[in-house]
Amino acid sequence: MVVVLVIIITSAALIFGAIWGSYLKLPKNVEGFIVAMAGGALIVSVMDELIRPALTDLPLYGVIGTVLGGAIVFTGLDAWVGDRFGDHGGLGLLLAVTLDGVPENLALGSALIGTGALGVAALAGSIFLSNLPEAAGGARKMIDQGKSKATALWMWTGVALLLSAAALGGYYALESAPEGWIAVIRCFAAGAVLASLATEVFPTAFRDDAKWTGIAVAVGLSLALALSQLGD
Repeated sequence: MVVVLVIIITSAALIFGAIWGSYLKLPKNVEGFIVAMAGGALIVSVMDELIRPALTDLPLYGVIGTVLGGAIVFTGLDAWVGDRFGDHGGLGLLLAVTLDGVPENLALGSALIGTGALGVAALAGSIFLSNLPEAAGGARKMIDQGKSKATALWMWTGVALLLSAAALGGYYALESAPEGWIAVIRCFAAGAVLASLATEVFPTAFRDDAKWTGIAVAVGLSLALALSQLGD
């Protein structure tokens, strides 16, 4: 039940974000600060909850190779979405968000295997924080392009359901899988998340909040470190 609750909360951030983007507006620098803080938290979470645990079941070269593979695949798919759909229209935006969110939520689900929810609080919290402004900006852009607020909300709700399914699949489908396979999937997802930080999260944060981005990243990293210690 706790696992399901964590997944619902992180995915619901997309719906809350869409409501935020449709009906409320925060200054760009505040949104940028939140995005940068979430990115800093994800750095800690990816290392502590995904990569380091995999060293128990995979050799070092296997961990490094799989992380690099996840980064390469994400970067290639992200480039394809950008070339094919650009930054215009709801479909391209939703594909980009889904491409970013699926590895994050798959990583969340697989990280919860054999771990109490408190042990991955930093990962769940950072995904929640990154989903909020991402959905807010996306919904606002859809409305500016002529879509109704109701349509934007329904589209983002659909993405939230899809990402919830990815997280639940990462947990229940892999619960009885061999530890080696779980380690491979975690490392592959970690590589994809790291690539998304470099190509999506930090550039967006710097564009919106250049003066405070470095501090926000440090704050997010510190909060994630503190949360991770609660599970010890």
